[in-house]
Amino acid sequence: MSAPALTPVVVRLKLSLLRNGLRQSGGRRAAWIASAVVALLFAALQLLGLVALRGVGGAESLVVLLVAVLALGWAVMPLFFPGGDETLDPTRLVMLPLRPRPLVRALLTASLVGIGPLFTVCLLVGSVITVARGAAAWAVGVVAVPLALLVCVALARAVAAANVRLLTSRKGRDLAVLSGLVVAIGAQVVNFGAQRLGSGGLEQLDPVAAVLRWLPGASAIGAVHTAGEGAYGVAVAQLAVSAAALVVLLALWSRTLTRLMTAPDGSTLQTGDSAVRDRPSTGLARLLPPGRTGTVMERSLRYIWRDPKTKAAWVTSLAIGLIVPVFNAWQGTGSVYFACFAAGMLGIQMYNQFGQDTSAFWMVAMTISSARDAYAELRARALALLLITLPYATLVTVLTTAMLDDWARLPEALGLSFALLGAMLATGAWTSTRFPYSVPQEGYKNVAPGQVGLAWISIFGGMMAAALLCLPVIAATIGLNLSDAGQGLRLLLLLAGTAYGALLTFGGLRLAAPRTAARLPEIVTAVSKG
Repeated sequence: MSAPALTPVVVRLKLSLLRNGLRQSGGRRAAWIASAVVALLFAALQLLGLVALRGVGGAESLVVLLVAVLALGWAVMPLFFPGGDETLDPTRLVMLPLRPRPLVRALLTASLVGIGPLFTVCLLVGSVITVARGAAAWAVGVVAVPLALLVCVALARAVAAANVRLLTSRKGRDLAVLSGLVVAIGAQVVNFGAQRLGSGGLEQLDPVAAVLRWLPGASAIGAVHTAGEGAYGVAVAQLAVSAAALVVLLALWSRTLTRLMTAPDGSTLQTGDSAVRDRPSTGLARLLPPGRTGTVMERSLRYIWRDPKTKAAWVTSLAIGLIVPVFNAWQGTGSVYFACFAAGMLGIQMYNQFGQDTSAFWMVAMTISSARDAYAELRARALALLLITLPYATLVTVLTTAMLDDWARLPEALGLSFALLGAMLATGAWTSTRFPYSVPQEGYKNVAPGQVGLAWISIFGGMMAAALLCLPVIAATIGLNLSDAGQGLRLLLLLAGTAYGALLTFGGLRLAAPRTAARLPEIVTAVSKG
């Protein structure tokens, strides 16, 4: 009796994994349906937009760029979201008697099932409709769409297979923290590019498209436009580039699968005593104050470096805090006061201080027996944040000022940034005590189910309170600019803003300390729900 074909089995496995995942909870099912509707709606609108570009000058350069960016997205998404598709990990099949080539065909076919491939098809079809001119171009388009789709999927699979050992490890999953950075940078780049295109037209993309139309994936769409212009030899060459890339990617994928399914990994190898080495000390503790303050600061800094969720929040805040003022200054539309965005983004990290400890907070709670202990704990956590936020906010403010060449307003901008940072540390300490919530360690959720309301109150309520506390410094800054005061008063505003921020931080910590000591059981319960 012959064995059943592998491809239908793997496709049914993919559908079963999707169906069983949606059965786990109504919330997960609703989230998947909502994301699918949004993705398909965006794909439909994008398809209509590309069709509307038909006949517009420079449209062929735009679609080539879009397809190149799409291929890049397929390549990097497995690195940022390794848990998004369970079939990305071929090591789960190592105990089965499967050969690499049939497995490659089966996994490639299964990869075509999902919202991502459907979105890609919509963009590719819209691109072909935009640039196709004549029967030859339409004939090439019929080949180009599936070829570009297969290149994107094979690229994603080859990258995922080559990095599967890394992606399934604890440190490898930390790559997901870069997603926030990529999204933040990408959003600003798209915004900047859209403004430039709106003022200068799509023809500005021609030099970039001239290079991209020879890259795999994008070259298939470039061949459609080339065939429409009558350059059939060049069109065949562009199709050949994508076809050759597909063959190479499948070969690399097959070779990687062979190695993964035959070679032992670190979990199957015994480590001798000679391989065990004492990990050298980083010396961080020697640079911090002695006693409880230094211990808590070191713990907080290690959370930032080692905990994936905490690291993701910090990477995103650092990126956006720099990108917003710098990009606006680069475009000539910014203001030196945009630098306060850096202090605001980093000040958010003070909110829900105890939630980042999750269920381990009970060990911290055992060391707090009075308001004095609670104050020491909160103060040390605030100092750990200041160790990063103060120099960073200063650097962003100086950089923004230099790009705008507005050195006269540097002192008042720094004073306003420091006042805002102090206000957010104060309100963050209070809301951490009054509205604590748990941060799940697994998955990509930052709030445990049932605590979303607490998170909104904690973050946005605290931010509104911080803005109100900064009103005196804001009013002084406005009055200083209206009166056209001298540089001496601007320096005075720097000192006043710094002192005011320090006073707010001290007052907020003092106010939150007794409440923290009194509400320890409730805090432990709230942060342990995830």
